[in-house]
Amino acid sequence: MNTRAIRLAGIQMSSTPDKSKNIAKALRLMEVAVSEGAEIIALPQLFSTHWFPAAINAEHLSLAEPEDGETITAMRSAALTHKVSIIAPIFEKDCFGYFNTAFVIGPDGAIIGRYRKMHVPQLPSWEERAYFKPGNMGFGVFKTPLATIGVQLCWDVFFPEGFRALALKGAQIVFALTASAYEHSRPKWERAIQVGAHANGFFVFRVNRVGADGGLEFYGGSFCAGPDGEMLDGPSGALDGVVIANVDLSRIVETRNQWVFLKDRRPLEYTTLSEEPDEA
Repeated sequence: MNTRAIRLAGIQMSSTPDKSKNIAKALRLMEVAVSEGAEIIALPQLFSTHWFPAAINAEHLSLAEPEDGETITAMRSAALTHKVSIIAPIFEKDCFGYFNTAFVIGPDGAIIGRYRKMHVPQLPSWEERAYFKPGNMGFGVFKTPLATIGVQLCWDVFFPEGFRALALKGAQIVFALTASAYEHSRPKWERAIQVGAHANGFFVFRVNRVGADGGLEFYGGSFCAGPDGEMLDGPSGALDGVVIANVDLSRIVETRNQWVFLKDRRPLEYTTLSEEPDEA
């Protein structure tokens, strides 16, 4: 196990309809993160596009990219140049359809894996089911050189099963990449993320969008929660920038020895969780 602190960075940014400009902004902010010593860098949900799920428009399907498209190609190059791991969520298109997908890229520029958003909402201004299929790759964990990580995308954080699956598979840090607006809802998001960290005894780094887009005002407030659920530092503001968190993986073992939730599980009693509910 890694025995030193790992320096994480969340790139908190606003986006426009110009994908190339969004990618260029992300690369500039990543350079700042690297100058601050970041070793694993995460970007917010759908960072390279404007918030197109605000409305249903078939023309927006043209924004989807394959893994060798403009966004991931740029992120792979940046990972190799800076020798960092990057978590980059995009609107993905492949032979199975369209997905809301986070790619995990290693410091050698290779794709370690991808996570496809499992819980896809259909809400006013978040018309995601018009664009994305539910994820078909399960809750995977990804071994970077410094830590084993997992990813949850936005709406996923309200479903505790995903966090628990990642914990049982060995995740040490989970990146929760979001596109959350409405300041009044912010405490609910923060509670869900902090509870996920505490109930599973690992780190959760929330990275949120900022800026006015699609009739919404994304509020930022990125932060990292420790294995005890407490924020390592106060949440960030609502401007473009880099959020740094230093995580000591030894805290995971220490916390789990005090709060023995995983040891006291009774999985044989949880079979009803996978049963179809009775119709009302």
